[in-house]
Amino acid sequence: MNIKQRHPWVLTAEEATAIQQELRQEVVTEDQLGAVQFVAGMDVGFEAEGSITRAAIAVLRFPDLQFHEQAIARRPTTFPYIPGYLSFREVPTVLDALEQLQTIPDLLLCDGQGIAHPRRLGIACHLGLLTDLPAIGVGKSRLVGRHEDVPEQRGSWVPLIHQKETIGAVLRTRPGTKPLYISPGHKISLLTAIEYVMSCTTKYRLPETTRFAHKLASAKPAQSNGQLSIS
Repeated sequence: MNIKQRHPWVLTAEEATAIQQELRQEVVTEDQLGAVQFVAGMDVGFEAEGSITRAAIAVLRFPDLQFHEQAIARRPTTFPYIPGYLSFREVPTVLDALEQLQTIPDLLLCDGQGIAHPRRLGIACHLGLLTDLPAIGVGKSRLVGRHEDVPEQRGSWVPLIHQKETIGAVLRTRPGTKPLYISPGHKISLLTAIEYVMSCTTKYRLPETTRFAHKLASAKPAQSNGQLSIS
């Protein structure tokens, strides 16, 4: 995988802000993705009282969403927890995991925000730019913006608005559960991002990409037949 190391990772918050302001100019929110045969999800956790960052990547075939490949990486945590700067804390280890993959995914579904971010550079944008891969932000909670109530029907969505700009969608993936916050990360439009999130979501609230990556990060190993046990 061709990963571009654009900047150091040991930074102050002020230096990270300057990098976000610079990189945001390069984010593409139009469709520039080809045929999607493999989709990847990521999950990041912390060990040793937060001193070690652990990243898990699960690659699934698309559209049948069958488990295909996995990778786990660990490295020392070098950036503190500060809302709005998630990528500087998590991306270095995610990149380590991505570099282990034999199959380069055609699309990343990131557990976090894309342009639905105060400076329009969430973790999905950051990863998309550094890997040159199409990426979608799939957030479980809202970081910024306002929206109307989302209808209960599966697949219903309303715009997420910030400073008079549509920065994402609030999407109901399952009736009776909280909606997800979807936004373009890189090389994908909002409407196409919604379509892929729904295509990767079955009977649960979260996309299968996220669920497989979370199960992997929770130390549930792949079975001998190459499938990851998930329920």
